[in-house]
Amino acid sequence: MAAKKLGLLDATLLVSGSMIGSGVFIVAADMTRQVGSSGWLMLAWVLTGVMTLMAALSFGEMGAMMPHAGGQYNYISRAYGRPMAFVYGWSVFSVIQTGVIAAVAMAFAKYLAIIVPSLNESDALFWGLSKGQGVAILSIVLLTLINARGIQESKWVQRLFTWAKLTALFGLILTGIYCAISFPTLWNNFQGAFQAQRFNGVSWESISGLALATAFSGAMVGSLFSSDAWQGLTFMSDEVDAPTRNIPKALVFGTLLVTVVYCLTQMAYLSILPLKGDAQADSELLRKGIAFAENDRVGAAAAAGLFSGSTATGSLWMAVLIVISTFGCNNGLIMAGSRLFRAMASQGYFFRSAAKTNSAGMPVQALWMQGAWASVLCLSGSYGELLEYCTFASLFFYLITVVGLFRLRIKEPETERPYRVWGYPWIPLLYSLLASAICLGILTSKFESSVKGLALVALGFPIYGVIQRLNAQREAK
Repeated sequence: MAAKKLGLLDATLLVSGSMIGSGVFIVAADMTRQVGSSGWLMLAWVLTGVMTLMAALSFGEMGAMMPHAGGQYNYISRAYGRPMAFVYGWSVFSVIQTGVIAAVAMAFAKYLAIIVPSLNESDALFWGLSKGQGVAILSIVLLTLINARGIQESKWVQRLFTWAKLTALFGLILTGIYCAISFPTLWNNFQGAFQAQRFNGVSWESISGLALATAFSGAMVGSLFSSDAWQGLTFMSDEVDAPTRNIPKALVFGTLLVTVVYCLTQMAYLSILPLKGDAQADSELLRKGIAFAENDRVGAAAAAGLFSGSTATGSLWMAVLIVISTFGCNNGLIMAGSRLFRAMASQGYFFRSAAKTNSAGMPVQALWMQGAWASVLCLSGSYGELLEYCTFASLFFYLITVVGLFRLRIKEPETERPYRVWGYPWIPLLYSLLASAICLGILTSKFESSVKGLALVALGFPIYGVIQRLNAQREAK
């Protein structure tokens, strides 16, 4: 077993660094086209943050109760049994973790193309592979190599890139506050804050009732994706110092920090750019606004606005920061995910070679298996498609896990719990109700991608049966 080398600070940075990747710089455009108002846009981010905090509190209890490698996989196994735990692990490998890695890598390539125009993401490379896909795959390979060298290398990459992205975001937030005080953009955006509209591809149409609920759930795909991956720390619980104390704290501190940063970042965007664009504006930047930012690069558009409309300067400045952010995010995702696959392999429910570690104690085979499949997913679609592909499945298993907290309280009332979730049973119950409603809304608004995610989840059950038979045959020999 690798030595415990992650203290509270590093654990918190792993949580927040894995969450802050590409989404906060991109998804506001599509979210705005879904709901068309500043009030509903901000409510989506606030609700996502509140839900993430509630889930983190619930995971904190189970993390302190089961401070072992595998994290959420272990929680589901204890609450529901091995078959459901395997289906979760299969889903993480097939779509959740690897899908997020692929989506963040595609965003990395999208912004790197601003810095190096010759790497234009849509240009063909060879055999139908675009330059964007090639760059995304190379970034995954590089980070996998770094993680294979040892946890010290991974830890320092995480520290460096997380501090860099937080510094950049706080800089954007402070300039946004200055703009809010000096210019009327923010206040104009909040006129009719809850008059919801949806862009139908041609024009804006007013929505309410069920149509609004469906559109709002669809918009939350973006904010939920941006706030995902916080649970990755639990996959490597055995590499955290004093896990029963530090895991709950790191989950809460990390998710709270990101929630505040995300909400303030959206306010900064609203302070700099008109929400739906201003047809009368002199600048193309302002005519497009948040909803129609070039290639959905809202962060780059906001930065350009800070440089007096100099799109080239602002886009370049923001692109450098986002490349740093996405690179650091994927480092955390790659580090954490491999530990889950190692834990599954050690129990005979993943490729056995994934349980092996190298001289540095790193699960090198699990790392490369994860990297290989994430690279394949980079070929499967665009950033937006990958985002929708994995968000529904991820939220579904968060819901399953939090409901499992109730099952564990009933099944194991005498088990030692060093930390108990604050506000039980109301906090986990409220999360369960909200997550259920949003899952239903996403299923309605993003039907095709949600069904694909569910199909991959369901495929885990027959695969589990096959593995059970193989294990039985192996033991009989």
